[in-house]
Amino acid sequence: MAETIEEIASRVREMRELSKVTAEEMAEYLKVPLETYSSYEEGKTEIPASKLIEIGQRLDVDMNLLLTGEEPRMRIFTVTRKGEGVEVERRRQYKYQNLAGKFLSKKAEFFIVTIEPREEKPSAYSHPGQEFDYVLEGTLKFFIHDHEIILNEGDSIFFDSSYRHAMEAKSDRPAKMLVVVM
Repeated sequence: MAETIEEIASRVREMRELSKVTAEEMAEYLKVPLETYSSYEEGKTEIPASKLIEIGQRLDVDMNLLLTGEEPRMRIFTVTRKGEGVEVERRRQYKYQNLAGKFLSKKAEFFIVTIEPREEKPSAYSHPGQEFDYVLEGTLKFFIHDHEIILNEGDSIFFDSSYRHAMEAKSDRPAKMLVVVM
């Protein structure tokens, strides 16, 4: 099920207002200009997954609530069948599929991320915490803190995600990876 940018934006705005957090406070917390944050809430700009995680942390809500409008309920385990994770296009260059959205009180977020081949260099971003990426298909060029690393199928990288990072597919077909954000 793909959620639209406008639906997610509306839920973010509603949860922020219910939490009595101003747009200015949220922009400052996310370290983005108020104009950028306002464009997130207006549904004019896609909210990066890293920023959705931070928004959820600030508002003390699970990312799944922001993505789907549904509270996670599973406490012991959750199963996500192939192709049934919540899909949201978070950045033009990446497509995310949330793999554990229904589990309550997660200590990490789990995604399958598809990176489409593109002509332009990807935009780098950062977010609090740590990240583990495992390449499932294809070849990626991974950019982090002035380093460029080629990752092939079966390779992985674990890193401090507060450093700006980006990935690009290195062939004419998409690359896929398992991503764990902690």
